[in-house]
Amino acid sequence: MSTPTPWGAPYGGPPPVPSAPPHIPASDLRPRRIWYLVAALLGLVLAGIGVALVVVTVKDTLNSVDTDRSFASGQSRTFSFVQGKTKAIYVSQSGKGRVVCRIPEMPSGAMTQPGSTFRITLGSRTWDRALEVKPGSSGDYTLTCTSELPSAEFALGDKPRVGSMVGSITGAVGCFLAAAASTVAICVVTAVRRGRHRRRLAAPLGPPPYGAAPWPPYGQPR
Repeated sequence: MSTPTPWGAPYGGPPPVPSAPPHIPASDLRPRRIWYLVAALLGLVLAGIGVALVVVTVKDTLNSVDTDRSFASGQSRTFSFVQGKTKAIYVSQSGKGRVVCRIPEMPSGAMTQPGSTFRITLGSRTWDRALEVKPGSSGDYTLTCTSELPSAEFALGDKPRVGSMVGSITGAVGCFLAAAASTVAICVVTAVRRGRHRRRLAAPLGPPPYGAAPWPPYGQPR
């Protein structure tokens, strides 16, 4: 048996041994990990919309020139015109040559030179918008074009819609930026909130009583 000391039991006792933090299953944390999947799917959807806008814009632009019915300088080709619907005449030539086009059979309408340039590259050829035709009546009319350069090729196509193209490209860029921003934001917020929830669950319920000793009092058998 231990002999008690004359000055009594020591104050308190040995310091408590720190315990390992409790293991918290990931499934118990909130918000759930499914939000990472939501972020990925949202990013893919927005990016897909942006890609679709770019593809449609490029496809419409490339199809705006009817290269399958092109004709050489000095030759003629018959096309269908619709009253009030402006068509563009494109030329593909190795340099800058003066272009002259005529539609003798068209009773009324206007053929003008556009104030801006527009160029499309299809395969090995580059097509420049040379003139625009706004028919005054609908029907099939023969178009004749010549150039100072004998190797020039002509084709009829749609009037380029520059504003629509710029709007589509801008919308596509906006979709790409929104995809990146939304994915990162959702992932960051989810990770931060799950970390806070983990710390709350791992925190102790409260401090031990003041002066309480986890060991038996001094002098008592263990």
